Amino acid sequence: MGRALLVALLALALPVQAEVYTYLDKDGNRVFTDRPHAGNAQRLEMAPSNAMSPVAPQPQQRVPPPVLPPSYSLLRIIVPEPDAMVNNGTGDVIVTATSEPGLMAGHSFRLQLDGKPAGEGRSPVFPLTNLDRGTHTLAVEILDAKGRILERTPSQPLHVQRMSLSQKKRMFPCKTEDYGVREECPLKEKPPVQTDIPFVPFI
Repeated sequence: MGRALLVALLALALPVQAEVYTYLDKDGNRVFTDRPHAGNAQRLEMAPSNAMSPVAPQPQQRVPPPVLPPSYSLLRIIVPEPDAMVNNGTGDVIVTATSEPGLMAGHSFRLQLDGKPAGEGRSPVFPLTNLDRGTHTLAVEILDAKGRILERTPSQPLHVQRMSLSQKKRMFPCKTEDYGVREECPLKEKPPVQTDIPFVPFI
């Protein structure tokens, strides 16, 4: 066992192509060498080396960086302010947004009113008319040419106060020509027309 281990270690220490010889010296000791020796030296047959030739590294392919969509640093609604109160009697309001940078080519603004689209275009100004009384939500989006949302403002509340029909009727009483025209003056409530022709009984 010790001899075999010694042969293996000697084989590793010598060059790959070197030859190994062995012989007994005058004291009877086994000697291993890479040089032939006169007398009883024997050449050992070594197993072929399992060393592998180095593999040339493959050139790395450069992966192009991903193309990111254009981005905006700011998008917000400037009019009306959050929690604004509208009390103009008609429920009309103009929503105005702004972005930084300005709207890029192929992009558009879209207004969301109560979670539903209420206008779209290149202009950041959206007029709304005849909003019902109560609280509504507003949000503005920026869309790309394929209709994908690039940016969106947080939803903000808008409160609309409008006079009821009875309040309008009390403040502005209905005239004959108003019936069927004004919402608070329905035609069915129009009083009968009185004539000045006196009643003459038939004899």
